[in-house]
This record gives sequence, C-alpha cells and structure tokens, in this order.
Amino acid sequence: MELEPELLLQEARENVEAAQSYRRELGQRLQGLREARRQIKESASQTRDVLKQHFNDLKGTLEKLLDERLVTLLQEVDTIEQETIKPLDDCQKLIEHGVNTAEDLVREGEIAILGGGEQNEKLWSFTKKASHIQLDSLPEVPLLVDVPCLSAQLDDSILNIVKDHIFNHGMVASRPPVQIEELIEKPGGIIVRWCKVDDDFTAQDYRLQFRKCSSNHFEDAYVGSETEFIVLHIDPNVDYQFRVCARGDGRQEWSPWSVPQIGHSTLVPHEWTTGFEGYSLSSRRNIALRNDSEWSGVLYSNAPTYFCGQTLTFRIETVGQPDRRDSIGVCAEKQNGYDSLQRDQAVCIGTNGAVFVNGKEMTNQLPAVTSGSTVTFDIEAVTLGATNNNEGGNFKLRVTISSNNREVVFDWLLEQSCGSLYFGCSFFYPGWKVLVF
Repeated sequence: MELEPELLLQEARENVEAAQSYRRELGQRLQGLREARRQIKESASQTRDVLKQHFNDLKGTLEKLLDERLVTLLQEVDTIEQETIKPLDDCQKLIEHGVNTAEDLVREGEIAILGGGEQNEKLWSFTKKASHIQLDSLPEVPLLVDVPCLSAQLDDSILNIVKDHIFNHGMVASRPPVQIEELIEKPGGIIVRWCKVDDDFTAQDYRLQFRKCSSNHFEDAYVGSETEFIVLHIDPNVDYQFRVCARGDGRQEWSPWSVPQIGHSTLVPHEWTTGFEGYSLSSRRNIALRNDSEWSGVLYSNAPTYFCGQTLTFRIETVGQPDRRDSIGVCAEKQNGYDSLQRDQAVCIGTNGAVFVNGKEMTNQLPAVTSGSTVTFDIEAVTLGATNNNEGGNFKLRVTISSNNREVVFDWLLEQSCGSLYFGCSFFYPGWKVLVF
C-alpha cells in the first residue's frame, strides 16, 4: 500500500531533521575528539619540556656540587702539605747550617795540622774553636712512619647510591590523581570542589590555585586537607581558571596539576552599605568591622542581593564583647531607627546563639558565635500566595540557620512577597568583624 504524498513528504522531512540532528551530534563528538587529541599532544609536549629542563638543571647542579667538593678536598690536601712540610724545611735549614759549619771546621783543622812555624798557635786556635761547637749534637729527623703520607679515601658505593636514586627519580603520570569535580557560583565567589580519581593515591594535602583567564600567573587559594573551598574576591561575569594538585602521604613533592576548569559567577557580590559611622569596611566592602564609635544601629547591605534558594554565609573573623542585642540576619526591607534586627519582618541570630523571628525569640537556640564561626542562612519560598491562617503573614518562607554544626529550621511569615532580601548586622561593642559571602 502506497503512502499519501503528504505523509511521504512529512516522513522525508522528519528523516532530514533526524539526519541533521545526527550530524550535529557527530560534529560535537568530533570536536570532543579534537580537544582530547589536543590535550594529549599539548600535555605530552609540555611534559617533554619539563623533563628536559629539570634534568638539565639537575646535571648542572650535580656538576657544580662535584666541582665544589673537589675544590674543598684539594684545599685540604694543600693545607696538610703546607703545615707538615714547614717543620721539615726548618730541620733541613738547621742541618745544612751544621754541614757548612763542619766543612769550615775541617778545612781549618787540616790547615792547622799542616801549618808551619805557627803550627802550635794554629792548633791551639783550632782546638779552642772546635771546643765551642757541639760536634756530637745531631738534630732529630722524623721517621717516615711519623710524617703524613696523603691519600684520597673515595667510596665507590656512592655511584650505586646515586644510580639507584637517579633510576627512581621522576615519574610520568598519564592522569593527575585529583580532578576538579564542581564549580558553584556564589555572590563574589566560587565554591570549588575536587575529588581523588586514583584509588591507589593517598592524599595528605591539597593545593588549589586560580587565575583570571586573561592572566598568565596562577596564585594559591588554598592548601589543606579539605576537598572544598570558596574562592572569594571574584569579579562578576569574569572567567577564571582553577586547578588542583595533591601531596601524597609522607611525600614532599606535589602531584601533577588537574585539568584546568573554567568558571565564573553571574551573581552580584554582597556588600555592606558605606558611610555608617560605627563600622569600617574593607576595600571590597564585604567585611565590616565594628569600630570604637558610640553610634549604634543596624548595618545593612547596600542592596537586596540575597535571593531565596541561595545560601548566605557570614564568617566571624574577630569577636568583641557580646551583648544580648547583637544580631546577624536578613530582613524584608531596611528600617532605620532600630538598634537590632530583633524586630518585625526580620530573622536573625544573636551572638549568644538566640534565634529571633519577627522580633520573637525562639525556644531553640544555636551555639554562641566565636572567632572563626560561620553562620549560614538558607531560605526557600513555601507559599507564594496568601495563607489561610491568622498568624499575621501572607507569604511563608522556610528558613534554615546553621552555625557550629547545628541548625534550626522554621517558617517565616512576611506581610508581602519579596523577590530579594537585605542582610544586616548590629554589634554594640567594638572588635566584631564579619565577612559576608
């Protein structure tokens, strides 16, 4: 049975679309193969260059060390030779002087013996002179066993030791033992997570580096045993490159670097409001320090940059004297005239760990914040429309506050919907420093 022309045309179109899609998929796979081939070729070329440079440097260093050692040993030979030859030279001079004296005396004696009429006088003069010379006093000449006989003590086993070290020096790895697993954007930062990909490798420490893609220089961001770190001071909508390596257990050298990963953050960095007398801000305005000013009040964010579904983190860098009115939290809007976020339309935690919702203290508490503590807020929209209760709010948010490995979860009722929220803090005594990200 023949198909209708319309059906044939439709089937033909579908086959063309399928072929086009198939061609696109194959094209993407070809591109992936080209990238894989390029990575192998470029990494192999780079590895060759690194190996050649390293071993050339090693040869130069070894040659320099051997020359320095040779010079030191030759200097030792010179020193021993000079110190031990000098007494022999002194003894030789003494003996040569005695030989000359004896020869002079022999000549005078022979003349006196063969003398003429003045023989007696010459013999008497010679005998008197000879009596003043100690003809039986001979200088001590050292025996050969008592003087140095220099030799070089060279241990040929060093060749075997060096050969063993050289034969085991260096290693070519086809894959790094760690790779970056995930990049998560944060306001003003990027969370980098990595993992081991070599089960036989036991990692003691990790080292994370990053750079702008427009830069040629990597800088260290983290060194430690964790497998996750947030890199701060990230400019929004700028591509950054990240790489990680590891140090094996009991080893000093670092492993090869992971395949670099590129990430960026589209989120606007969180910043504190400038111009408040009671707080000093960092250059990026993400760190606030309560100064000695007598001014009291809430320091808010410069804009409502926190959105539901994100994680807002405060890290306490330094602490001052705590006060029950201290607060760290979020709010629906800025309200001047309050000295704390312990008010309506706000949720916060005090420095003593007390949690406040719309100005009311909750029964559940968190541990008191200390230097190095992190306080995180995770807020999700539960109700987007009016609620059917008499709790005084029309929009419900689910709030999770975490601090020091503990958390509290509760619902927060707002009078009106908020697409974004402000954050803020208040401290009544100086010394408190808080970083927000």
